[in-house]
Amino acid sequence: MERIARRMAGLGTETAFEILARAKKLEARGREVVHLEIGEPDFDTPPNIVEAGADALREGFTHYGPSAGLPPAREAIAESFSKERRVSVGPENVVITPGAKPILFYSVIACVNPGEEVIYPDPGFPIYQSVIDFFGAKPVPLPLREDRDFTFDLADLEARITDKTKMVIINSPHNPCGSMLSHDDLRGIAELAERHDFWVLADEIYSKIVYEEAFESITQFPGMLDRTIVVDGFSKSYAMTGWRLGYGIMPKDLEPHVSRLMTNSNSCTASFTQMAGVEALRGPQDRPAEMVSEFRRRRDRIVDGLNAIEGFRCLKPKGAFYVFPNISELGMTSEELQDRLLDEGGVATLAGTSFGPQGEGYLRLSYANSLDNIERALGMIENVLQRVS
Repeated sequence: MERIARRMAGLGTETAFEILARAKKLEARGREVVHLEIGEPDFDTPPNIVEAGADALREGFTHYGPSAGLPPAREAIAESFSKERRVSVGPENVVITPGAKPILFYSVIACVNPGEEVIYPDPGFPIYQSVIDFFGAKPVPLPLREDRDFTFDLADLEARITDKTKMVIINSPHNPCGSMLSHDDLRGIAELAERHDFWVLADEIYSKIVYEEAFESITQFPGMLDRTIVVDGFSKSYAMTGWRLGYGIMPKDLEPHVSRLMTNSNSCTASFTQMAGVEALRGPQDRPAEMVSEFRRRRDRIVDGLNAIEGFRCLKPKGAFYVFPNISELGMTSEELQDRLLDEGGVATLAGTSFGPQGEGYLRLSYANSLDNIERALGMIENVLQRVS
């Protein structure tokens, strides 16, 4: 008898957590490591949010709540989403989940049948392909091109659409590249979705971490609220990774199905966490704004520093907190460089191939770390490469 179900062989993982574990082992042996591998703000959750969570605990928000989320939290999310995207959604369009990842799972389970096709970005967040594979759909990678600032040509997307295409996943701002889809890109995707009748799963988890350009959502285009599922949450924008608080915005007729998936898997999201989320959205926004301002300073420094290293070529990202430099001139694979930087230099990074085959020749570094640590990491990288040459 097989002890483990065969389906588990198709479930992927996030290499970031594997590299983090390796780095922690090195630190346990006394090695110094600069962490540029994990996508987590190095800031603490703003105090007003922490206090709101603590108050909620004291006020008895320690019990089960509705699977779709507490009414005040759904209302706050709908209100914030409508204001920021300049569209109209209500609490009935919101399902709150423990982190944003469940919405990725639930969307594919609820909307895509085995054998149907899902187009997703490559390089891209590795959980996209993992979920598509796991539920028996066919993953169709859509290459992102460095010469288009790590976006895709609409003609490339249209060439991959078939009569089996059920969903297209977009991510803007993008992990791992920090790129953003333009207004024209989003409009073109919306037109294709309308013409070919597919769902759009819009991962907008970095919507509040943008720099020179304003964030835009595909939901702004006519008809797209009826065929789009938006993935968002509090982890990145409010430094709340450990609170596990995310949500999906979706058509009203999909909400009962996603809520039922919540009932069957998590019952509900922690009630006190949801009340902290209400404060995050309705309370002062100065701390999150300061965090984004600091990310901008770090972005500028790490881009300049990497471009000064021979063999690196790094575009300036428009959002999120990652850089995705081209390292193909170094004459080694992405994974080889990742391992050498960690083992020899004490810098934890991620091979571009952690995000798909199109990531070969690239490296992802998170600048969600202090300027001092970024400076140290740049020096460590140079030292490793000098030994290589």
